[in-house]
Amino acid sequence: MSAQLDQAPAKPLTFRRYKDGDTKPLAWQQEIFDADHSHKCPTYIQSTPPCQGSCPSGEDIRGYLNIVRGVEKPPAGMPWQEYAWRRLTEANPLPSVMGRVCPAPCESGCNRNQVEDFVGINSVEHFLGEWAIEKKLAFHKPKELTGKTVAVIGGGPAGLSVAYQLALKGHSVTIFDEREELGGMMRYGIPGFRTPRAVLDAEIQRILDLGVQARMKCRVGTDITLDQIKTDFDAVFLGLGAQSGRPLPVEGSDAPNVVTATAFLKAFNDGRLQHVGKRVVVVGGGDTSIDVATVARRLGHIDQIHESDRPENAIAGYAAHDVASLSRRQGAEVTLTSIFDIEKMQASKHEVEHALGEGIAIRGAMAPVAVVRDASGRATALRVARCEAKMIGGRLDVKVIPGTEEDLEADLIVSAIGQAVDFTGLEVLNNGKGAIASDKNYQVQGQTGMFVGGDVVRPHLLTTAIGQGAIAADGIDRFLHGEALDKRPKIDVHGFDLMRKLVEKGLPVTQIEQPTWGTDRSTGAIHNYDNRSDRYVIPHTELFLGHFNYTPRNRRKVVSLTAEEALSNFEERLLPLLEAQTQAEAKRCMSCGQCFECDNCVVYCPQTAVFKVPKSKSTTGRYVDTDYTKCIGCHICKDVCPTGYIQMGLGE
Repeated sequence: MSAQLDQAPAKPLTFRRYKDGDTKPLAWQQEIFDADHSHKCPTYIQSTPPCQGSCPSGEDIRGYLNIVRGVEKPPAGMPWQEYAWRRLTEANPLPSVMGRVCPAPCESGCNRNQVEDFVGINSVEHFLGEWAIEKKLAFHKPKELTGKTVAVIGGGPAGLSVAYQLALKGHSVTIFDEREELGGMMRYGIPGFRTPRAVLDAEIQRILDLGVQARMKCRVGTDITLDQIKTDFDAVFLGLGAQSGRPLPVEGSDAPNVVTATAFLKAFNDGRLQHVGKRVVVVGGGDTSIDVATVARRLGHIDQIHESDRPENAIAGYAAHDVASLSRRQGAEVTLTSIFDIEKMQASKHEVEHALGEGIAIRGAMAPVAVVRDASGRATALRVARCEAKMIGGRLDVKVIPGTEEDLEADLIVSAIGQAVDFTGLEVLNNGKGAIASDKNYQVQGQTGMFVGGDVVRPHLLTTAIGQGAIAADGIDRFLHGEALDKRPKIDVHGFDLMRKLVEKGLPVTQIEQPTWGTDRSTGAIHNYDNRSDRYVIPHTELFLGHFNYTPRNRRKVVSLTAEEALSNFEERLLPLLEAQTQAEAKRCMSCGQCFECDNCVVYCPQTAVFKVPKSKSTTGRYVDTDYTKCIGCHICKDVCPTGYIQMGLGE
């Protein structure tokens, strides 16, 4: 067993202000300004960074990174860790879980990729979540209750998210869930060595402590009707999830030892499934298929298995495996097939690498053709063939190459090709496509007061479900107050609020709802400040990347196992960063679209027109200002602004 970094080190890039081949700068008049007719002066534009724009839950990522790095100061008496955690959890109440399992589209969008490597946003989120659990932080309860009641059907990430947001708004929430415990796919679809149950329980309990009620083992549609729910509550949220697996669409897939990934993982997480056959074949290519394969590798197989103790019986719920016999556990041969080449699989790259390291064979560009069965009807092999898969017009096109068929011997075959919604008793909600149709506020079409979110809309990421729950909570809140549902902003994220920061510091605030563009005499904002976070994501081309030095990413340690070490090892693999490492990683953030107080504009302004706001009046987002009686529109301040916060616009 060994600990290694979560990805291979990035190759250093040599960023140049000029392209290769440019040996001389242009004439300084062309490079800097043409003072005889320039009319543009600096404006201060707060934009959304691409990390936030890429985050399905809409976290204020730049905001909590700036707190961790020390740019934005917490209120007096509050540790920076708590302040950052509270900023983070405005959008996502489950940071310790998401910091472990979210595939982090925010990191793919990070502008720092243009310098050397993305900022480890997930690792910072992981640290903050762990710190909050260790310190037993709680959410602040609302001062007053509204008297309104909301039923949340489904206790997965979408349901927990909407319950959390509504409870903060003072509404009384009851979650209905058919399982024994809350968590949905976080508990029943992801193995515990990726989402430790103590961590999941702690973050769920924090939501329940807001006064959220939970009725477990109660399935809406069978144990209680939807009509009764609508009668008893003022509004309803449908977070049904998609916890039914899709069977293989090939001949013979009804064999008893051909099961779905959701059934396999639920049986494992319930504790029923203790071993698998000697040879396991998993069909998929996403993160769920990797979870199945790594679980199978850890469970292994035993000799002299009783007929009644076959894995498919435990998965079907008929019996639990006899733990006493597991001392003879041996490794299983696990093969994962995907219609895509390995490098094009949807699974996270580092998860694929870990699976390969644990001895799991991955066969790319292979399509299932048929299940081979014996005389008793049990599957003995999966017949596969080479294939070419590509997306055409938004639809997947798979072409099997004739003559390339081969049989992969299997004692257990697991289908991880997708999920489906169980509409039993709720058929009226099915839009005919196995989902529930909604508008952009996630209100069910034609159903006033009924909202929806999560996989029942479209199977996607856990963090997507959290974001949809937050948006639905806004819609439910407006509905309960008798207000019309607003059109959602183009970029639906939690952004930095300058006005709140001014109030926090006790600074006078002009009685306006939002700092207005062009308010060069306002005491409520800096001169010519405009918050465009709801409509503009700032690209790397608007930044001065030459300001940033090559700085390697601080990587979390990952326990790497060999095939032999993986057997029976259900310990967590991902270790959080230390506090100093977390702060160092946050300092790599380029604070795209917001000032991080580097002083470049003040230092390089040739007219001394740009100046620091006096400390008594300054705060994050209100650090520099411009004396427009001195400004000549040379745009040097814009050129040297690393974050793109300064734009040349006044006078247009």
